[in-house]
Amino acid sequence: MSWVLVFFGASVLIALTPGANNLLGLHHGMTHGVRRGLAGLVGRLVAFTLMITAVAAGLGQLLAASETALTIIKWAGAAYLLYLGLRVLWSTIRRGDDAEPVETTAVPLSAWRVARKEFGVAITNPKAILIFTAFVPQFIDPAHGPFPAQIALLGAVYLLAEFLAGSAYVGAGAAVKSIKLSRRARRTVDRGTGVVLVGLAGVLATSNA
Repeated sequence: MSWVLVFFGASVLIALTPGANNLLGLHHGMTHGVRRGLAGLVGRLVAFTLMITAVAAGLGQLLAASETALTIIKWAGAAYLLYLGLRVLWSTIRRGDDAEPVETTAVPLSAWRVARKEFGVAITNPKAILIFTAFVPQFIDPAHGPFPAQIALLGAVYLLAEFLAGSAYVGAGAAVKSIKLSRRARRTVDRGTGVVLVGLAGVLATSNA
């Protein structure tokens, strides 16, 4: 099972890479706390589970090979990231700029809405599709059993890695929340989050994936 451990280590490194979902996890932990942050992580894992299922069924490779499909997904993902980024930025404009510490500066979203946001970002990310159609299959070996079974095993291992990495981002955000930043400081952090999301939308839109 050494090959599974090697895959797990590589998966953790990939999952820890800063990206749109991890940024949202950090933001949700900081804004809404651990419970809703983890709810968002569940939404992300559901999206990845669907991708793993598609790969196991042989649909993932067809999707990855379709330039039209990847282009549609890419632009949908870029548009959604832009929408989320602009919403965060707009929320900072509507808030006051007081310096007093506050418990929170945003109306708490329901766990369902948080999960839906992360699901939307994950399912429209062509980079995530390529992880399951290009990265994971590199660890497939006919000597280890049938292809669908190996995809299911490695997919579960990747989901574990994603859960651990995502939880770290949510926990970091919740730690920042516990500091009780001033409105001005929270507003600055949220503006930074919005700018990065908009930037990621631009990067995704101009990428070749």
